[in-house]
Amino acid sequence: MIIVTGAAGFIGSCMVRKLNDIGMNEILLVDDFSFPEKEKNLEGKKYKGWIERDKLFQWLETNAEIVKGFIHLGARTDTAEKDWSVFE
Repeated sequence: MIIVTGAAGFIGSCMVRKLNDIGMNEILLVDDFSFPEKEKNLEGKKYKGWIERDKLFQWLETNAEIVKGFIHLGARTDTAEKDWSVFE
């Protein structure tokens, strides 16, 4: 299984498409899925499942052995963010 963080964003979803194009569908999507507008980015993509970003480490505690790689594209991209605590 490949884990893609930031998978529901534009760049992350393009990575999922590329993985699909080369025959990889055993993908776990990791993101903050609370933004309905991101759903369109995942339309037509093939993946095994998804998990909220704050649950990833808990999931890894029991599933690490099936992970073959990480593609880390998750990031805070709001340049106007005023709440500095989100970066901690």
